[in-house]
Amino acid sequence: MAREDKILVGYLETPEGLLEAAEKCRDRGFKRLDALMPFPVHGFEEALGLKKSWVPAAAKTMLVTGAFLGFTFELWTSAIDWPLNIGGKPLNSWPAFIPIVFESGVLLAGLTTILSLLIAARLFPAKGLFGGKKLIYDERLTNDRFAILVPAEPNGGPEKIAQFLKECGIDEIEEV
Repeated sequence: MAREDKILVGYLETPEGLLEAAEKCRDRGFKRLDALMPFPVHGFEEALGLKKSWVPAAAKTMLVTGAFLGFTFELWTSAIDWPLNIGGKPLNSWPAFIPIVFESGVLLAGLTTILSLLIAARLFPAKGLFGGKKLIYDERLTNDRFAILVPAEPNGGPEKIAQFLKECGIDEIEEV
């Protein structure tokens, strides 16, 4: 969500209430829904209508790529570039390559996962190294409170959304 958009924040006290309100908002056709919660709530991805992340696919792809590159590098160095016959062993002795193949695959997958998560969660700095304004909706959201965030622009305006959230049983609504 862009920082310029108006967002309506509906506060709830229970995870069940969050799931119920999220399902009603999704069924109503609201777009770009989000939720804030102090602990993971099972099923909120489906309730909000979030699609599956692309991060695991990127990690798996780079795992295979890293393993292939590690194997190719070892094969090239031991059989083509610097062939040494040690104890009658073949030059392309693949069982000896397995630790490096594993480690190079895990290295590339790990680095790709970190970079993908930063990109997917949009955690790159806005201004300077750690610039940007930090938004704190309510300090209790990290302790015992839940919130559903509904952007006003694509969903018909703040008045319409606030009325619908009240129909869903949300008493405290804040416009940010």
